[in-house]
Formats: sequence, C-alpha cells, structure tokens
Amino acid sequence: MRVRRGFSGAAALALLLLGGCRVGIDYPDLRGPRYAGPTPAGASAARGVVDRLRIVSFNIQYARHVDRAIALFASEPALRGADVVLLQEMDADGTRRIAEALGMGYVYYPAILRFGTRRDFGNAVLSRWPIEADAKLVLPHPSRYSHNQRIATAATLRVGGERVRVYSTHLGTFADVSAGQRRDQLRAVLADAAAYPRVVVGGDLNDHDVGQVALEAGYAWPTRREPPTHRLGRLDHLFLKGLALPDTAASGTVPDARGASDHHPVWAVGLFR
Repeated sequence: MRVRRGFSGAAALALLLLGGCRVGIDYPDLRGPRYAGPTPAGASAARGVVDRLRIVSFNIQYARHVDRAIALFASEPALRGADVVLLQEMDADGTRRIAEALGMGYVYYPAILRFGTRRDFGNAVLSRWPIEADAKLVLPHPSRYSHNQRIATAATLRVGGERVRVYSTHLGTFADVSAGQRRDQLRAVLADAAAYPRVVVGGDLNDHDVGQVALEAGYAWPTRREPPTHRLGRLDHLFLKGLALPDTAASGTVPDARGASDHHPVWAVGLFR
C-alpha cells in the first residue's frame, strides 16, 4: 500500500490558483497510487459451487457517508448477497472500511487528489473472490473546464474455475465532456476488455444512453430500463459479456439510498453459461 501525506489548505489554494479551473491534481502514473487488500481466507469457499455472480455498482458521493453505505449494504436484501461491488468517488480509507465490513478483498486507484475535500477521488473493485491482477486505465478526454482526467479501475477475478475481468469506471459529466467523448471513454474500457471472454463493466457513466456502445460491442445491458439513479436520470449502469442474464430478477435499482449518496445503487446477476 502507498501512503500519501495530505495537503494543507494554503497549499491546496495555491495549486488551485496555479491550475486555473482545476478541481484537483491528476495521478497520471498507471502504477498508482494503488491500495489493495486480500480477499479474506474462506470468503469464496463459503459461496459453494458458483453458477452466477451478483454485481453491485454504487457511487458514494465523495465517500462522505461511508457508515451509511455500510448500513445500507447490511440491510438491503438486493445488496447483501453481492459477489462483486464497484464503487466510485471513493478514497482509500472508505474503500477499506466497506471492504472489511463486507468481508471482501479490494483494489482501489484514485484518479485525482480533489481540492474541495482534500482527499483522493477514484474507483474501486471489491470481491469475495481472489483478485489475481489489477490495473488503472486513464481514459481519453480530460475535463474541458478543469482539465482533470477520468479513470477506470480494472481487476481480474478468479471465480471458481473461471476468470472474470471487472471494471469500475466513472465517465465525464455533462459539463466535463460531450456525449461523443463519453462514448470514446467507454470504448477505451471495452478495448482493454476485448481480450477477456467474461467481462463486467459498470459505474457512474453520467449518461442515459452511452450503453449503446456496449450493446454494439456484444455486451448485455441489464440496467438499460431501470429507474433513475440520480436526479439527472439513469446515470449508473452495468454491462456483461460472457455471462447470461436470468429469465427473472436479472437487475434492479435500490430506490432509497438512505442518505448514503446522491446516487442509487444498481445491481445485476450474471450466469456462467
């Protein structure tokens, strides 16, 4: 694990003035900062024979209410049985706390150090199954106003006898980039995933319709017609390749985040063929 010292308020202000409209400092190094914790011994064995994965994606706004998020995972039936959890807008400590509460291993890469919170801001993959490899992808098209980058956190999971490549990503906002540039960002993730037969891509995509790109690449889009996940619409999605959808109870949106975030968690189930 890498440890980073915090910035003073004066230092953050000085950097903000130097950076114009920047909201944070990019971490351009693909190697890190990187934070990870192993899957607890016996966590995957306790699942028994695996024929499916339950995946959850949740943007926990600036990791402000981690305790509320943990309580939501504990109390909401749709979230309690998750095998894989994708988190966005996280810092290292919040990721670790949620992973420990859920009995999961994790990998987390921050995209930037955010001035407003003086904390890191990035994406995490949590798993009940061993994480065999991981990577950070820097996505194309930095923000038009802040010039800061967006990333995806990738992890290769060993699920029983199968390997599944998983991506937690957070595409640019309506103000950051155009709809076409968001499609380019998703295409960059799918290009990295092209070599893997079983793939999960999910996160806060800041777009109602960007999933058309995944459909064209042969992915299932179980969250396509789910209710809105944010006051601006249905922004959070999951895409699956090499995993079939069940006939019923294939996906859902938790209607009440109970103060944990301004987003609602989404979930989907994928079956091993």
